Amino acid sequence: MQTNASGADAEARRLAAAVARGDEAAFQQLYDVYQQRLFRFTLMLARGDELLAQEVVQSVFLTAAKKLRHAENEAHLWNWLARIARQHVTKNWRQERRNPAATNLEELPECADGVKSDAMLEKHLDAALLEMSAEERQLIEGFYFDRLSHKEIAGQLNLTPKAVSSRLERAREKLRQLIIRNLSHET
Repeated sequence: MQTNASGADAEARRLAAAVARGDEAAFQQLYDVYQQRLFRFTLMLARGDELLAQEVVQSVFLTAAKKLRHAENEAHLWNWLARIARQHVTKNWRQERRNPAATNLEELPECADGVKSDAMLEKHLDAALLEMSAEERQLIEGFYFDRLSHKEIAGQLNLTPKAVSSRLERAREKLRQLIIRNLSHET
């Protein structure tokens, strides 16, 4: 296990250095490795707001392309990306003047390494997903985590793409409400 951690740490250092040099292949690899995890994390920070989460992920990778210079290890790289995501979400909430009760991100526990708060947010997402029906979970996971189109999901569930779209909309709203409820019980 130590060699896996050492390998991941060495790879994180290599990726960060290559991105800093402007290596497009390294940037693509950084994106491929962290995009899905960052989206899940940002979706939690955005309290289920998919559009905001997508915008923030794009902003984080733009920031990485401009400012990423080095990483001491894999955890350092992830924490840097997560911190940038938190900053972008907070900035966006302030600019959009959204519901203040749902935007007080400063109250989220901030750990030196960020692992505790990341784990808490992922725990709430997982808990909310478990409270949903199997079909709702399949819709959310297929669309957001597996990046399937409405047509592909429709084929799996034997539905029309329009039915997938409307059911996904309802599932997204239910997930948002469950996340907000779970987070409000945390504070």
